[in-house]
Amino acid sequence: MTTVLTNARLATMAANSADLGTIGSGTIVIEGGMIAAVGEAGEIGLPHDADVIDCEGRWVTPGLIDCHTHLVHAGNRAREFEMRLAGASYEEIARAGGGIVSSVRQVREASEADLVSQTLPRLDALIAEGVTTVEVKSGYGLTVEDELKMLQAARRLAEKRQVSVTTTYLGAHATPAEYKGRNRDFIAEVVMPGLRAAHAEGLVDAVDGFCEGIAFSPEEMQLVFDEAKSLDLPVKLHADQLSNLHGAALAAGYQALSADHLEYTDDEGAAAMSKAGTVAVMLPGAYYFIRETKKPPIELFRKHGTAMALATDCNPGTSPLTSLLVTMNMGATLFNMTVEECLLGVTRNAARALGRLDTVGTIEPGKQADLAIWSIESPAELVYRIGFNPLYRRIWNGQITEGNLS
Repeated sequence: MTTVLTNARLATMAANSADLGTIGSGTIVIEGGMIAAVGEAGEIGLPHDADVIDCEGRWVTPGLIDCHTHLVHAGNRAREFEMRLAGASYEEIARAGGGIVSSVRQVREASEADLVSQTLPRLDALIAEGVTTVEVKSGYGLTVEDELKMLQAARRLAEKRQVSVTTTYLGAHATPAEYKGRNRDFIAEVVMPGLRAAHAEGLVDAVDGFCEGIAFSPEEMQLVFDEAKSLDLPVKLHADQLSNLHGAALAAGYQALSADHLEYTDDEGAAAMSKAGTVAVMLPGAYYFIRETKKPPIELFRKHGTAMALATDCNPGTSPLTSLLVTMNMGATLFNMTVEECLLGVTRNAARALGRLDTVGTIEPGKQADLAIWSIESPAELVYRIGFNPLYRRIWNGQITEGNLS
């Protein structure tokens, strides 16, 4: 089946464009789930017997990409939220059984089917806003068996919904209670065997870790990254969120796909990321939710030409956010990112952060036909509005799926 979108205003996000790659009156030809042609109306011949969709002047962007999530988890931590609002400290919450220990316990108690059923509503919220690709991390099981269970659940999401899912092994997320004070033992006995098992079972697309004083040191993360590289798996890193341990530079040294959070990244780290092609992923949901005051160094990333992406960081403890549209608004209002930076951050640069730019993230021939059609007058509306979803239709792999058809 050939599908043709006509009478569309396009924001192609093409890499060779100076801006968003806009085309005022555009046509897109889709064949076999792929984009076959893109251009101005009149420049592209319409195939015979094609299914023609008149976009009536609506804007079309690439399908949105959420490149950093902890979408698969069990339960929630709303009670902790209440406790914090009442003045409880992190230590008091932890003593009451809260914090990451709570999420670990709930994941360990849940079956794979439980994880899938609890995750689908969160995934559906993203899909309803035009998301066509989502990254999902493990990291709340912290045993070999439970980390694999999380990754298996993530893979099953793609069987349940019309969406592309990339999986990231995050065994080095935190040290569980049974390994308290023994990070090296945990890495040797759980993280490494879990990584090898996930790779053997085809469950992992990339490897991540949390490099921070409350998590793992740069030296400990190097052990994990060396193992990932031996398996020919790309890496990424939670870096410089609470302090500057030079995690950004560490990630760049391994040609990481991305380094994420980055509130304390310095000039050296930003420059190293740019040189290595490592994407800086901004996570304003976590910044907002935990009331951070140290903003990521957007000006340094601009100065060095470091590509920037945006993601929800959806997780139960520090960013219970399932809206990329709100995330873009947060990136603009909290971090002073431009409209163009926000839109590129959930399309082209998000695809780069997943190592998927060859297949998604822009509207160009040869890419998978992942598109979002919006009832808006300008792309800026996608960043400007709060709590409003102007999605008209969503196209994934050439198939028209969800959207507000009214």
